[in-house]
Amino acid sequence: MFEFKGKTVLVFGSGKSGIGAATLLDAKGAATILYDGNENLNAKDIKERLPEYAKTQILLGELPEEVMDTLDLVVMSPGVPTDLAVVEKMRARNIPIWGEVELAYCCGKGDVLAITGTNGKTTTTTLLGEIMKAYADEVYVVGNIGNPYTLEAMKMTEKAITVAEISSFQLETIHSFRPKVSAILNITPDHLNRHHTMENYIAAKKAIASNQTEQEACVLNYEDEVLREFGKNLSAKPFFFSSKRELEEGIYLKDGAIVYRNPETVKVCDVQELKLLGIHNYENVMAAVAMAALYGVPMETIRVVIRNFQGVEHRIEYVTEKYGVAYYNDSKGTNPDAAIRGICAMNRPTVLIGGGYDKQSEYKEWIESFQGKVKKLILIGETRQKIAEDAKACGFYDFIFADTFDEAVKMASEIAESGDAVLLSPACASWGMFKNYEERGEKFKELVKSL
Repeated sequence: MFEFKGKTVLVFGSGKSGIGAATLLDAKGAATILYDGNENLNAKDIKERLPEYAKTQILLGELPEEVMDTLDLVVMSPGVPTDLAVVEKMRARNIPIWGEVELAYCCGKGDVLAITGTNGKTTTTTLLGEIMKAYADEVYVVGNIGNPYTLEAMKMTEKAITVAEISSFQLETIHSFRPKVSAILNITPDHLNRHHTMENYIAAKKAIASNQTEQEACVLNYEDEVLREFGKNLSAKPFFFSSKRELEEGIYLKDGAIVYRNPETVKVCDVQELKLLGIHNYENVMAAVAMAALYGVPMETIRVVIRNFQGVEHRIEYVTEKYGVAYYNDSKGTNPDAAIRGICAMNRPTVLIGGGYDKQSEYKEWIESFQGKVKKLILIGETRQKIAEDAKACGFYDFIFADTFDEAVKMASEIAESGDAVLLSPACASWGMFKNYEERGEKFKELVKSL
């Protein structure tokens, strides 16, 4: 166990995760430096986001060599790339480099249930969190879902159950992180601007199970070829879910029902009993059910929770109906695969708003998934021309450009007719126009409600 007291620890990144890590380290007695390479930030503003008792030093701009020479540990925020030149200098000095998930895990107590994957993480994490809260008294839902793991770690007792959404960025910097039950929901191209290659991205996702043993379990999507193969070489016990076939052991869809087999066969529920739409959501439910059941939660407890679960904000979220047009907020559809799930869930002719920040994605598969549902595609952001070219290559010409987000929503409302849907499902990140997908989704709902 790393002894933090009296050690000099640099936290790299001043966002929410960095603030959480610095707060935890300060409480542990470390001499903490909160560093951000952006010299235009305001140190006073950052200081105000820390607890009043914090002794954390704020450092902005270029990191002096003499400061680097004093460091015992560096804790990386997930938004900071690990291949920066300054990070390479730290490695050359043999300074240990952790992520904030590793820090929280080392400081926390109890059991951890951890979820990663390209899509579905937030829904699965939220649902599993609700199941565990119905089962246990001390449950923390943390991680990439928006609640920094580091801010909860100090509160935990040995009875704690932590349900954590873990991104590929966070998995790059784990060392001892070892969930009791882990899950990889799916792997499709995403964040290649950060990971550079698909191989690097896949390796980051697989790391969630890297420290697990045969005493732990890893839940995997049988219909994902990469994960099916991965299950053959796991140290942990693999447990599969499938939306397409019956499994000898695992959880699967059959005749409109979710069935759990381990080793007895138990019907969990009919999908018509769920309040969530779409096959992808049934997969999310199966993953959450499997993780809870493998941990030991009674099936009756699980059933009650999944039947009442309403879903998460910004993920195919019903907003309102105006003049016979239903509006859906799928701002969390930040990559083409997620956006495919959004359009597949629609059961009306749809006016679709897409586009945003370019994460070097390809959009042809997304366009092909429209299958006659999309009557008009309104494109915004820096990717709009790229998406338009992919659309034309697929023989889809029903697209128009909007210069602003507000204009896109107004255009959608004018095009849509009674019986249609308007769907915000951008297939792109929000950066450049918004701070994050949440802000984008909130703006969409605000504009829709003011129509």
